[in-house]
Amino acid sequence: MGIEKNVGFDEFPEQGSHLGKQVEVCFNYDTSRTLAGKIVRDDMDEPYRTIIELENGKYILASECQYSPKD
Repeated sequence: MGIEKNVGFDEFPEQGSHLGKQVEVCFNYDTSRTLAGKIVRDDMDEPYRTIIELENGKYILASECQYSPKD
C-alpha cells in the first residue's frame, strides 16, 4: 500500500485528453496479437499513471504494454 500526494478522498490528478479513448494494445511489441481497450485513467499530474481497461475485463498500466489510438 502507499500514499500519493495528489490522490485522496477529495483530490485526484487532472485527467488528460486520452481519457475514455479506445485503443489497440499489444505486449512485448508483438503487433500480430492485439486486444481492444479503453483508457480509464490518464494522469496529467503526479503520479502520472495511465490505466487501460482491456476488452477481456482486465486492467493494465500503460507501462506494461504498447498501445495506439483506435481509428
